[in-house]
Amino acid sequence: MADPRGFLKVRERELPPSRPVEVRLRDWKDVHAHLQEGQPFLKEQAGRCMDCGIPFCHQGCPLGNLIPEWNDLVWRGQWADAIERLHATNNFPEFTGRVCPAPCESACVLGINQPAVTIKNVEVSIIDEAFARGLVTPQVPQRLTGTTIAVVGSGPAGLAAAQQLTRAGHTVVVYERDDAIGGLLRYGIPDFKMEKHHIDRRLAQMEAEGTRFRPGVEIGTDITWDALRRRFDAVVVATGATVPRDLALPGRELDGILFAMDFLTPANKAVAGRPAEGAPSAEGKHVVIIGGGDTGSDCLGTSLRQGAASVTTLAIGRKPALERTANQPWPTDPIVFEVSSSHEEGGERAYLASTVEFLGDDSGRVRALKVAETEYLPDGRRAPKAGTEREIPADLVLIAMGFTGPETDALVDQTGTELTSRGLVRRDDGYATSLPGVFVAGDAGRGQSLIVWAIAEGRACAAAVDAYLQGSTELPAPVGPRTVALRA
Repeated sequence: MADPRGFLKVRERELPPSRPVEVRLRDWKDVHAHLQEGQPFLKEQAGRCMDCGIPFCHQGCPLGNLIPEWNDLVWRGQWADAIERLHATNNFPEFTGRVCPAPCESACVLGINQPAVTIKNVEVSIIDEAFARGLVTPQVPQRLTGTTIAVVGSGPAGLAAAQQLTRAGHTVVVYERDDAIGGLLRYGIPDFKMEKHHIDRRLAQMEAEGTRFRPGVEIGTDITWDALRRRFDAVVVATGATVPRDLALPGRELDGILFAMDFLTPANKAVAGRPAEGAPSAEGKHVVIIGGGDTGSDCLGTSLRQGAASVTTLAIGRKPALERTANQPWPTDPIVFEVSSSHEEGGERAYLASTVEFLGDDSGRVRALKVAETEYLPDGRRAPKAGTEREIPADLVLIAMGFTGPETDALVDQTGTELTSRGLVRRDDGYATSLPGVFVAGDAGRGQSLIVWAIAEGRACAAAVDAYLQGSTELPAPVGPRTVALRA
């Protein structure tokens, strides 16, 4: 265990500094300067980890990360051992350490009466130091099984499943319909939250291990699902939940009203040097973002960097409490007021704001939103309060209200696979769909969730596929709600 008195000697969290707002708004680089070895407060923060007996941070992390162990190793400066323990449960800590909301910190025992350990920043410091020291090397399988597996989708679930199955000796091909591998990690998350060289260096490792990547291929169109099943011994569906939640209100058909990803994707492609003609831009516009989550925050930071005249973020509910409330006791993951790096940069946030109507001009383009105060009804429903309507000027409206599920039309039409009542791909406790040899992992089977759940499900699904093909498996299956049968 790390310093047994560390949490008594260092009682406050110390996070890595952020670059000045006026500087970072001029580029798309990471807003943070992450902790590195040689910065004394990294060791101090790792040393705050308690000898708490029962590490509830394990319960908070779907991956079951061995957090107290690698905190101790960082405190001791044993970087090779620290990355070994971190990689034991997490294929991609460089992703989770940057974009995961860190439910592990909400479950930290120290958080009962002190600020929690800076778990997320210790994690990302381990992997960054490991890459810098050359400690992340390809793990080439000792033997090949002779079986082939197709992974459809290259987000965190698909990549985790692919890496695990490749290391087990299978020949794995990852298909991605976009022009580059990474799924939403590539074009859904702006570079100021995660620069894309973090993806590229991990893909280089996976290619050296034997994983094959096929970007620009859409399964269901370029290759039918049935043809894919005939070509491979097993198929993993990891297409994510990409169908956006819409807001069907009067005026929705007006120009200038976009789903968040229809704005973020071309913006991120432009940063990557792949600009698209006619791509939407916030430059000089009054932007309104409907939805106060992470995607809305990404839209805010992107709009500010593009030079928006103003940005307003609308949330239909109440402003969350600043601290954990009594009905969200430790170690649950509470809903509290958060200020992201994008919120630090500018824009306004409005709560209890129910959009009533989109208003347009004579050219058919949006000019404003009619918004009313949200009223909570006795049955718990929310509705616009009559007589509180007001207009908010808007040249560009971005709907960032989350996602309802995966795109399944081609899969269902071509294979007849079963869906749940929520429109997700139906699966059993071993991640198997109703089609023999076809499995599903991540948001396509779970619904919209966190990156840690995607990686956990990719790892667990890989164990299930390995057991299906080989009769048993030695691949680890993370903790979680599903039990992977280790015997077929």
